[in-house]
Order: sequence, then C-alpha cells, then structure tokens
Amino acid sequence: MAKDLRDVGSESDGQSLWRQRDFMLLWSGQTVSEMGAAVTQVALPLVAVVALRASTFQVGLLTAASTAAFALIALPAGALVDRGSKRSVMLVCNILRLLIIGSVPLAAALGTVTLAQLYVVAVAAGVCTVFFDVAYLSYVPSLIRADLRMDANGKLATTQAFAQLGGPSLGGGLVAAFGAAGAMTADAASYAVSVLSLSGIRTREEPPPARREGETLRSRIAEGLGFVVRHRILRRVVACTGTANLFAGMTSALAMVFLIRVLHVSPALTGLILAGSAVGAIAGGAFAGRLAERIGSARIIWVSILVFGAPQVVAAAAWRGWGVLLFPLGWGITGFSVTVYNVAQLSYRQSVTPPELMGRMNAAVRWVVWGTLPVGGVLGGALGTLIGVRPTLWLAFVGTWAAGWFVFFSPLRHMRDVPRLAPAPVGPGRDGDG
Repeated sequence: MAKDLRDVGSESDGQSLWRQRDFMLLWSGQTVSEMGAAVTQVALPLVAVVALRASTFQVGLLTAASTAAFALIALPAGALVDRGSKRSVMLVCNILRLLIIGSVPLAAALGTVTLAQLYVVAVAAGVCTVFFDVAYLSYVPSLIRADLRMDANGKLATTQAFAQLGGPSLGGGLVAAFGAAGAMTADAASYAVSVLSLSGIRTREEPPPARREGETLRSRIAEGLGFVVRHRILRRVVACTGTANLFAGMTSALAMVFLIRVLHVSPALTGLILAGSAVGAIAGGAFAGRLAERIGSARIIWVSILVFGAPQVVAAAAWRGWGVLLFPLGWGITGFSVTVYNVAQLSYRQSVTPPELMGRMNAAVRWVVWGTLPVGGVLGGALGTLIGVRPTLWLAFVGTWAAGWFVFFSPLRHMRDVPRLAPAPVGPGRDGDG
C-alpha cells in the first residue's frame, strides 16, 4: 500500500523535506520544467521575429495567445481537475506540452514552420499550462502534511524565481548556439524529465467524492467561486492579491520606460537592474518558512506586504547617476515581499480548503488575480502618458503596498498561526465550514 506522507512522524524542521522522496521528485521535475518554460518564453517570439519576419502586432498577438487560456478556461479547468487524479492531469499535460513544443523545432528542421503553427502552439500549450498549474497547486496538499506546506511552497517558489532569473539567460545562450527553434528542444526535453519525476511518486491521492445527482459543470464552478466569495479571509486575500497585481501590472509596464527614458540607463544595464526582482524573489522563497515560524504563519500574510514591502517605494525616487541604485533596491524588495506573501497565502488557502474543492478554489483565485495584470498594464501606459512616468510609478508602488490593508482588516489580524485543521470562516447566512 502506498505510503501517505501526511502520516509521517512530526518533523517540522525545514530540512525534513529533503528526506521526503516524493516531494524531491516533484520539486526536481518542476525545477527542470520551469527552466525549460523560461527558455521558450524567449525562443518562441524569436522564431516569429527572426525566422518568420513577424510584425510587432503579430508578435503581440502571439504573446497574448500564450496567456489567453487563463482568462478563458481557468474556472472549468478547476472543476474538471477536482473530478479525478491531479497527478494524472499533470502527467497528461506535460506529455502534451512535450509534443506541442517539440513540434516547433521539428517543423523548423523540415522547413515547414509557419506563424499559424506558432499561434496554435501558444494556445495549446497555454491550455495545458492552465490545467497543469491548477492541478499542481492542488496536488501539494495531498503530498505534504500541513506543518510542512509553508516550507514546501517556499522551495517551489524559489525554483520559479530562479527560473525567471536564469531562464532568459539560458534561453539566449541556446538561441545563439542552436537557433530560436532549436532552443525550444530544451523545453520539450524538460517536460520529459518532469513526466519521469511525476511517474516515480508513490504517494497516492484520496479518490474524489462520488458525483452528486444533478451535478453539472456550471454548478461545480459556482460552488468553487461561492466558497471563495463566502470565506471571510479568502475573499480578502483575493482582494489583496488582485489589487496588488493591478498595480504590479502598472510597474511592469513602466519599469523599462522609466529606466531608459527617465534615468537614461543603457539597455544592457536595464536587464541587469530588472533582474533585482528575481533575486529578491529567490530570497523570499528561501526565507518564507523561517519567517513564518518566527512571526506566525497567519500573521506573516499581512506583515509581508505592509512591513517588508513598505520600502519598495524608494524605486520611484531613483535619479540619474548613483541614484539609479534605488530602483533595483526597491524592485528587489518588491520581489522579496511579494514572494513571502504568495507562499504564505497559498499555504493558508491549502489549509482551509476541503480537498474536494481544492482545484476549483485555486482556479477561481487565479482567474481573478491574474485578470487584473493586463488591466494594470493598460492603466499604467495611460496614466504614464497623462501624468508622467515617475508620478505613475509612485502611485503604482504605493498601491501595491496599500493592498495589504485588505488582509490586515480581516480575522487574520487576530491570528498568529494558521490552525492545523483551520475551519473556513464564512459570511452571514451560511453555516458549516464552507
């Protein structure tokens, strides 16, 4: 019979995860596939630009095609993921992504790659990514017991941040050596590694509950959204994250313009400065678990934004010359505080959500909070034009910090730690644990 890691003896120190074979398989496979995905983020648009001479508008459409699935199918994906084995969903998605991404270097070798194929690849890979991400976020609680989830989510967040830092550089090197299409072979191979890692996991999930009579996809989606909306803390977490992402979209849209046109930083140095966010994020993922132990796994949710994140506003005060160093400082603080917050709030969500709702909860949250990012980008561009780049950056950094008040003015303010089997606080008119 498969061993359930949730029943392993109490070892709450951060090193215990290093001795858990199944988590190490998940983590190592995800590390490789995250790096591969970062390579494709560089290589796919380069195939369009270099090999197919795509216009700026066509490249923009390609970028939009790769993320459109999150807005279109995240909610039904959550409902479908909750109906079966999450590990099986992850395996199927990675096998499909191996074939989808691998079709580009194959077509390039045959001289048949087209822009239409790149659009299909972007959309199809995006759909697989939505299903994989929802299943992945929902799978961790079945693999890791509650007192180790903060540490586990911190390690996984560190991997993601490291991929953001090193992936583009690796992608650039592979493009230089093998061409844009050839570089995507590395991403396809990374999914093969992830499939092998997932296949080696021995822990088995609890089967989903039997389907209720009259249950439909729409009712299952509504149940997931309803759980998030009625939960007094989860809805504040969503409001905080969505608002922070709105303003983060503004800073992302203007950061490069601010550095190059206002501070007159060279394009080469601009990339190095922007890497400060990933460096901060790596540190945030590495220290999130230890900070939660000292400060409290519930308290850290609002402390990460309102206390750790407060100095991020110095980025908007940067000036030409040595004053430009304020920008990577503030940018790195943003990466650190946001990663600690994300690790903490994800661990909280996993603790308070019933297993049968885990996929739908994660899908509902992601659907909302990712939806504000493009809005922030458009708003940042508009305000930057109307009132200026620097004033808009001040507004954006202050807004990202101020989003933390949503979670401060919630029951989290009176909690130090997340209870091991935390009940789901619900709003008026609903009984039970949600």
